Amino acid sequence: MAVTQAVEGMIITQVRGFGETMLAVHEMGEGRPVLLLHGLFSSAYVNWIKFGTAAAIAARGFRVLMPDFRVHGDSAAPHDASAYPPDVLARDVEAIIAHYGLTDFDLGGFSLGARTCALLLAQGLRPRRAVLAGMGLEGLSGWGRRRDFFLSVIADRETIRHGDPRWLSLQFMKSMKVDPVAATLLLNSFGDVDVDALKAVHLPVLVVCGAEDRDNGSPEALAALLPDARLAEVPGTHMGSVTHRELGEAMAAFLAG
Repeated sequence: MAVTQAVEGMIITQVRGFGETMLAVHEMGEGRPVLLLHGLFSSAYVNWIKFGTAAAIAARGFRVLMPDFRVHGDSAAPHDASAYPPDVLARDVEAIIAHYGLTDFDLGGFSLGARTCALLLAQGLRPRRAVLAGMGLEGLSGWGRRRDFFLSVIADRETIRHGDPRWLSLQFMKSMKVDPVAATLLLNSFGDVDVDALKAVHLPVLVVCGAEDRDNGSPEALAALLPDARLAEVPGTHMGSVTHRELGEAMAAFLAG
């Protein structure tokens, strides 16, 4: 059974994800449902709520549903390897969709959230509209390199010092209180997205990326691959773009269009 509470005007519901793992889903606004997925080692609060993106979308008549992925935010972080089968985050999103009975809805994500959205689209999920933020074409495949980078951050977390290219990632993980055991299991559950399958995704997609953000490759190439995509640029780096009001404005305008 889901457990719901109201916190400062926002609804937070504990929903059972894949394999009974409990996931916190933050809810704001009323109207057409849109499901937003946050980035790696972040949370619904940091990506969507703190800097006003969710409020901008809710103001356009949307019910914004924002889960914390497992191992993130207020969701559970199990240490059992069986809780991390391949593509478990996509399975969690499917469980959330089923819990809320969503049939006509929009979907969006930032970075890992965008990657999860793309995976679900490639597997046949068809929301009305989709937003892929902080993502380029190369970020959907070749996951091994990115995985190994983050695994090394976790493995060397006691010895990484300022000046190491992994320093900022380590500081972010520490600030978000990421569980290193659970995070290692989760990182190893991700696979590559079948980018060829995205060529059959005939629905409006917004590819939006920071002007200084190419952490996940080329957003231009990703937009060109999709049959009905438009490209938008907002200020900022990969980490910084979520702090700018322009991200929320671009997403809200697209979803309301």
